[in-house]
Amino acid sequence: MTSQLSPNSVDVLLFDIGRVVLDISFDRVMAKWAGQAGRRPADLAKRFVVDDSFRHHEIGRIDDAAFFANLRRSLGIEISDEEFLEGWNAIFTGEMPGIASLLETAAKRMPLYAFSNTNPAHVDYFSVAYADVLRHFRTVFLSSAIGLRKPDAEAYDHVVKAIGVPASRILFFDDTAANIEGARARGLQAIHVTSTDDVARALTALGI
Repeated sequence: MTSQLSPNSVDVLLFDIGRVVLDISFDRVMAKWAGQAGRRPADLAKRFVVDDSFRHHEIGRIDDAAFFANLRRSLGIEISDEEFLEGWNAIFTGEMPGIASLLETAAKRMPLYAFSNTNPAHVDYFSVAYADVLRHFRTVFLSSAIGLRKPDAEAYDHVVKAIGVPASRILFFDDTAANIEGARARGLQAIHVTSTDDVARALTALGI
């Protein structure tokens, strides 16, 4: 895809957050919950699924307490909401290596936005803990705030309309293949990110 990019080929850069800007690890979540519940992390990992409760939490349809109550049932553990929250926020391990300098440089050349499938608990956490790197984005579109999540077509359409430029002039970076396919289906240019090097190569192709 980067071979199709050239200076002036896009007007806006749109970034996913997890594993593009901030690194995440579900293993850390399972380890924290397992330690609190006296269970093995592998046992919890086998029972953790992206179900309706997970998706509803990401579009703001249910709150943290309802999500944790469902986890209590599905994982078969009895820990408090506070313990669930502590483990849930342990997912963030830091910034992706080198991304901060790339965003700082890119932001001097064109508008940057972010679009994340995320939930209120994580938003409350990362918006404070990683405020410095997130300051480069003019707007962070959050699935839990807009009520739409990737890779649904309506989610991309909402973001494109809010940004106010044609979809074809937006370059989207995401680590999930389904989200990349969804974005391209709605007319966006898109880069599948496997490491920060993918972002760097795209910016180089754009002359940034």
